[in-house]
Amino acid sequence: MNNRVLIVDDSLFMRYKLKNMIETFGDIVVSEAVDGIEAIEKFQEIQPDLTFLDITMPRMNGICALKKIKAQNSNAKVVMVTAMSQGSFIKEALKIGAADYVCKPFEENSIREMMDKYLK
Repeated sequence: MNNRVLIVDDSLFMRYKLKNMIETFGDIVVSEAVDGIEAIEKFQEIQPDLTFLDITMPRMNGICALKKIKAQNSNAKVVMVTAMSQGSFIKEALKIGAADYVCKPFEENSIREMMDKYLK
């Protein structure tokens, strides 16, 4: 059974970059969403094993989306994606139930670490 990963980011470039890194890890089906509203719809639809969720997005930010995703599935594994200066948002996200976080720009080692840690 393939693992399912959801990437949520309003930046096409960031989604593309992260998707390419993830696909090098083998049998993984990657889905994408551009904002928090689409993230919630895609989450319900595909029930991903791991979600990479950007914090700063239009329409609905990652914190609001995280709350709704965790309300749907308290066991959801969500890794927040952040720019370096968003420490207070990371603390809030971890309190809400985010599993972890990763900083932009992505380093392949940190993405590999998240994949190994959360996709058994």
